[in-house]
Amino acid sequence: MDLAFTEYGDAAKPPVVIVHGLYGSRKNWATIAKGLAETARVFTLDLRNHGDSPWDAAMDYRDMAADVRAFLAAQGLLGEAVVVGHSMGGKTAMTLALMEPAAVRRLVSVDMPPTTLSAQTVGYAKIMLDVDLAGCARRADVDRALAAQVPDQMVRLFLLQSLESVDGGFRWKLNLPAILDQWTQIADFPVADRTYDGPTLFLSGAKSDYVRPEHEAEIRRLFPQARLETVPDAGHWVHAEQPQAVIAALAAEAAA
Repeated sequence: MDLAFTEYGDAAKPPVVIVHGLYGSRKNWATIAKGLAETARVFTLDLRNHGDSPWDAAMDYRDMAADVRAFLAAQGLLGEAVVVGHSMGGKTAMTLALMEPAAVRRLVSVDMPPTTLSAQTVGYAKIMLDVDLAGCARRADVDRALAAQVPDQMVRLFLLQSLESVDGGFRWKLNLPAILDQWTQIADFPVADRTYDGPTLFLSGAKSDYVRPEHEAEIRRLFPQARLETVPDAGHWVHAEQPQAVIAALAAEAAA
């Protein structure tokens, strides 16, 4: 599958490939990419069923990792890039590194451990599908409809980044039925019998509960060179809440 992408920076600089999380798109990482482009060549991708990339019924991490591998191969970046993934994108990046270690020069997982998640976030897909977009004349109407079940404004703003205006109406740039159908695969982590011995950074938000102390043993088993760092005053959306800290961390990885 050919993934949609945006490129930033000079081709002579060290490459960094960034993969967004569930319900996101490459637009979520534009601020980071622009800041990082001062020292790196940056690619932000849309995963399958997200943004401008094609839709498909399957959302197994091996399939998504294969999509990213195909992108790296097409760009001549196999084994050359720092591969960064947030949340679901973190699992995708980890899967690629474990399945084909030589394809990834360095790995960064942003606020995501190599473990199975709870089904909490699948509810957002149901909520978005239940919004009567045909009855919404403005984005504010969609926001109001979401607010009934999603009181957190930051979460709503994140979800609304995947809302597109079309022909006087709106549509979600997400394959929500596929996300619901494939939720077991999305929540799972499929590769527990391999290791990635390359440099690995787990960058987590101090206020997030995604990466917990009990995950450290599994992290170090699968990723022996793992470093665990925490960004103060950040939750799960570390890159949105503390962009300068994330830019600095990724710039250091690119330069290493």
